[in-house]
This record gives sequence, structure tokens and C-alpha cells, in this order.
Amino acid sequence: MSQSPSDRRPATISDVAEAAGVSRMTVSKVLRGTGRISEATRHRVSEIADKMGYVPSILAGALSSQTSPLVGVLIPSVSDQVYSGVLAGINAVLTPRGYFSLIGETFFDPANEARLVRMMLSMKPAGLIVSGGLPQTEATAHLLRTCCLRPVRLWDGDTPGPETTVGLSHDAAGRAAAKICLEAGFTRACYVGAQLQLDLCASRRKDGFVDALQRAGVACQVLADPDLTRTVQSGQILTERLLRKGEVPEVIHYLNDAMAIGGMRALFSAGFAVPNAVSVIGFNGTSLKHALRTRLTTFEVPVRQMGEHAARAVIGYETDPASTLSAIFVPQIIRGNTFRWPAE
Repeated sequence: MSQSPSDRRPATISDVAEAAGVSRMTVSKVLRGTGRISEATRHRVSEIADKMGYVPSILAGALSSQTSPLVGVLIPSVSDQVYSGVLAGINAVLTPRGYFSLIGETFFDPANEARLVRMMLSMKPAGLIVSGGLPQTEATAHLLRTCCLRPVRLWDGDTPGPETTVGLSHDAAGRAAAKICLEAGFTRACYVGAQLQLDLCASRRKDGFVDALQRAGVACQVLADPDLTRTVQSGQILTERLLRKGEVPEVIHYLNDAMAIGGMRALFSAGFAVPNAVSVIGFNGTSLKHALRTRLTTFEVPVRQMGEHAARAVIGYETDPASTLSAIFVPQIIRGNTFRWPAE
């Protein structure tokens, strides 16, 4: 009678060695492609290992050889288009070079990040890429300082630490958004966001935007909800709240493109023309490839290039610990048709 899946146990190197009539060391050498072993033995051992479904432990190999093909990557969420683009860049560099990424989602939760950092470090990875911009526990910060790696910090270029930093200045991005609003002559502005207590980078963009406007004498209100996510629906909900208050600004800067799209839905439904009545600015550029007639004014971040650079920084440190591969990217202003640009 065949075993049920719950009764089976994975084949071990001892099982393969016994079935092939060789030592465990011979099996190990065959599967690693090393040693002076006859072709007949290599073929027999490989065939038996495949038939038994034996898969060598990468972790065990890393512990014994002090090398690993694993690179840990911690991001807020794989469903976020920004980070899916970053991951595409990371894997484009790692995969052809024999590395692979192990992805962990923090969901902006410091405790979850702490667990993931500890788990990934237990696997003795070749490198670790960690998204900045979220509150970090002291235990996590201590682990990253003492882990004998030089972690690469993604996204947050405003608070460089001992890690290699591959990101952008969010404060500067917020001030750049304020600058185009001032050049357009707007006197009433609003910033709309969510989860700013967790997304510290978005909070810095908000602070830069508001501070630059207020220093120029322009009123800027902030509408944010700590319990809403950073989605199209949230942008629509928050903009509807803004309109119910009766305080309609001339320009609204949203935390990201998704929230900006939701905000425009609310504005259109309420009869406000964009950009003639209200101008709209997004951030991150994720809406651009889906644009048809409405092209959002936004700040495009080169997320794939950022991921590629982070991966090269990990590999560069492994081969040359003295290397410094930090990089600060500058988002590109996309002059869409949701913003009332001043006459040339």
C-alpha cells in the first residue's frame, strides 16, 4: 500500500548512499560536481537521487562552506508596484550570477521585520537588502550592525547609516513638488496620504512639501488616515472627506500614484475639472504605463535601476568588502495633464 503524503519523509543523503552502494561523501561530491569519481558512478548516483526526489540542503552547504547563493530581501509588500519593480531589478542581476533572492514582506511592521531579519541571518546569506523608511526596533538595528554583512538599505536616502544606501531623498522630492506649485502660482494646497506613522519616507515627503510651501506663505493642509492603506480606494475616500469639508484646494499632492487616481475619481464625481479646478500630483510613476488620455503629473522613480544597483552592491561587497556602492537617485518630474502648468 502506498504512503499518504503525510506519512512520507524526505529522502536523505544516507538514503541515496545506501541505495547506490556508496558513501555519503561520494553522494555529496557527485551532487556538487567535485571529486575524482567515475562517470558510471556519477550517473548512477544522480539517477538514484533524482528518482528518490533528494534535494540537497542549501543551508547545510552554506554552513559547511561559508558561502551561500542566498540574498535576503525585505520589502513592505510584493503587491506594491514600486517594490515589484525593485525586485525585478534585483533578480535581473542576481539570477544570471547564480544567486537567488528570498523575499520577506514586513507590511511596515517593525516586529515582523525583526523576526524576518533574524530568520534570514540564520540562513547565513551572501547579502541582505532591507527597505528603509519604517520604524525599526533597537534589536533589529543591533543585529544589522553586528551581523558581519554590510546590509543594503533601499529607498530611504535621507537617513544614511552604516549600511550601503540605495535610495532617494524624500524630503527633496517633497520640496520639488512644492516648487512646481509655487511656480504655478497656487495659494491653497493639500497633501493627502495614509499610514504616515509607519511609512517614514512618505512622511518626509509630506514634511518637505508642507514646509517649502509654508515658508513661501502658501497655506497647506494635510489630510491623512493612519488606518487606511495606500490604495486607489483610500485616495478616493480621503478626497471625498476633503470635499465634504468644503475646503477645496487649488492643488492636491498625493502620497502615491494609486491614491492620486482614487482622488481624481472623487473629484470627477463631484464635478471638479482636473486640472482647471484642482490640479493633482502623484508620486512614484507607477500609473504612467497604464495612462491613456489622462497622464498623471507625478515623480517617476527608476525602481528597476534601483534594484539592479542594490543587487550589484550586495555582490560587490561579497567580492570586495572595502567597496562602497551607495547611490542616491533623483526622481524625474513627469509633466502630465493633471496639473495646471504656468504659461511658457
